[in-house]
Amino acid sequence: MAETGAAPPAGAPALLAVAHGTRDPAGPAVVRALLDRVRAMRPGLRVAEAYGELSAPSLEEAADALRGGPVVVVPLLLARGYHALVDVPGRAERLLPGSVASRPLGPDALLAGALAARLAEVDGIPPHRRDAVVLGAAGSADPAGAADVRAAARLLARRLGRPVPHGFVAAGGPPLDEVVAGLRRGGARRIAVASYLLAPGRFHDRMRACGADAVAAPLGAHGAAARLVLRRYDEAALPLTVRQVCGPGAEGRGHDEDSEERPADAEGSAGECRASTLVHGLSFGDFPSR
Repeated sequence: MAETGAAPPAGAPALLAVAHGTRDPAGPAVVRALLDRVRAMRPGLRVAEAYGELSAPSLEEAADALRGGPVVVVPLLLARGYHALVDVPGRAERLLPGSVASRPLGPDALLAGALAARLAEVDGIPPHRRDAVVLGAAGSADPAGAADVRAAARLLARRLGRPVPHGFVAAGGPPLDEVVAGLRRGGARRIAVASYLLAPGRFHDRMRACGADAVAAPLGAHGAAARLVLRRYDEAALPLTVRQVCGPGAEGRGHDEDSEERPADAEGSAGECRASTLVHGLSFGDFPSR
């Protein structure tokens, strides 16, 4: 699947990227750098920035500038939870009727690669068998969000070829500082935390206070994160484009091959619709079922 390179077709939906928000000014700066990489990867695509809370522009302010055209909302969140599944999609639909929201960025193998790259930037963390790596995450009271973090830890473990436990610094458990302390008691020589965060802020500050020997930088504007933003956009934009071209409900229409009846114009109209609903050379078959 190619996320980069091709210019968007005329009438392509805008991409509204919605981050959580933080009082730390470094957080929005990282988000803007990430979206600059997204724009560079997809020249001509309209990319807007918004925050669920604490930072500006708010989702409401960003939506005002996008009214009147199709919009795909991409939550810049790393796991499922209230904000990714309820808050951001619900507010977006209310503010921008007809918009669609993608699934959150994580878990994904692209993020595992970016996490490994951030760990490699940390001095003094050689791949010694007695070293330990922990995936640090904000945490979620939603069981689906906790499951996503566990999946992200498994992906990173596969990437590094070593066990990777996980710990949280906010909601849920296990607490990151307790995981680090347990590894220390178990004989770990050095402990590094891979930060399953998009941007700096209070959660990253808590990770740095967890007792580990090193804490990697957040994912930030890593190229893999930018590619993943475009992948989520493309996944969500395809059915929206079908509705634009073929009318409401078209994304669910299809011919039953077991039926003996076939409309006389099915080949022409369906063929035209299929040909018109490609987004950057992708078709429905390019995406796994969710």
